[in-house]
Amino acid sequence: MTSPAHIAMFSIAAHGHVNPSLEVIRELVARGHRVTYAIPPAFAEKVAETGAEPKQWTSTLPGPEADPETWGTTLLDNVEPFLDDAIQALPQLVEAYEGDEPDLILHDIASYPARVLGHRWGVPVVSLSPCMVAWEGYEKEVGEPMWEEPLKTERGRAYYARFHAWLEENGITMHPDPFAGRPARSLVLIPKALQPHADRVDETVYTFVGACQGDRTAEGEWRRPEGAEKVVLVSLGSAFTKQPAFYRECVEAFAGLPGWHLVLQIGRHVDPAELGDVPGNVEVRSWVPQLAVLQQADLFVTHAGAGGSQEGLATATPMIAVPQAADQFVNADMLEGLGVARRLPTEEATAEALRTAALALVDDPEVAGRLEEIRTRMAREGGTRRAADLIEAELAAARA
Repeated sequence: MTSPAHIAMFSIAAHGHVNPSLEVIRELVARGHRVTYAIPPAFAEKVAETGAEPKQWTSTLPGPEADPETWGTTLLDNVEPFLDDAIQALPQLVEAYEGDEPDLILHDIASYPARVLGHRWGVPVVSLSPCMVAWEGYEKEVGEPMWEEPLKTERGRAYYARFHAWLEENGITMHPDPFAGRPARSLVLIPKALQPHADRVDETVYTFVGACQGDRTAEGEWRRPEGAEKVVLVSLGSAFTKQPAFYRECVEAFAGLPGWHLVLQIGRHVDPAELGDVPGNVEVRSWVPQLAVLQQADLFVTHAGAGGSQEGLATATPMIAVPQAADQFVNADMLEGLGVARRLPTEEATAEALRTAALALVDDPEVAGRLEEIRTRMAREGGTRRAADLIEAELAAARA
């Protein structure tokens, strides 16, 4: 057994970045380790429930309830706020950990200061990736084409110059791209089935431990209504939920199907009145206990975020993927390629298209068979306990 250590986790205030790590943190605390978790105040209570000690810091990123339009539309709009936030967060984190340096660092992919602090303190650093990771050839196939146009602009070049300068100030000579995207060690908190080009991922660096899902009863319960022959959950996650026109199409698609019950999560940025008249077999919520619903659902209409995608797979629920941003487009392609989902662009997700896809998926024995096979493979990946074992192995190696 590994002797108790101080393990520090670093993340940002976003559901899709914090939630995947929580069960791993809870398991490490249960094994007797002291775990601190550097997080903005919005998630301090959620972190404390795991038994970890929140180390609070002030972030400049849009908060978890921010309007998705706050993030802008271009690549630079999306990446600049993370660098700005990292630069201003580092002094706060240095102060928070002064005299209390950890034995090992865990960090979300968006926490750039964690790798800087690992370099400064000379301790092992392990990335906990909540989504897909880079494969051999990723930079040439994805990174370079994505950055080709932004790097022709003064703004794009200034972003990289600022990133380089910040790293050099902190004694790191690495280029920003591998610094952000090529960790020395990473535990991947998604099933291997969701990873593009999984056969080209370096498994000496990346270990797929799969979904780390624990007891979610604290999030609330949900009961399938009596008489509901089919249940469909529609959820676009927690960030990109401002889609009233899409929700109206969903109501039209499923409200008229005999025996169907629709659970429609609309988020905080849509007024239920925008949906018009909603019949009795449609349940409109700003938030739902997603896993509890999926355990009883027959279909999941999802934005294909990493968390939702693997919850759909873990509960063997057929999916209609309507991606909104970031890695969701790749996840949607992966789900469709696995033969367990249909992908629909938002603008093509009409009531008729949704209904057609739904009826093709829910009673298809081949889809059901593929979902059961994937669920079995996922269970073998080890989840929370394997993640904690691997973290303890990193601790042991560092102490040897």
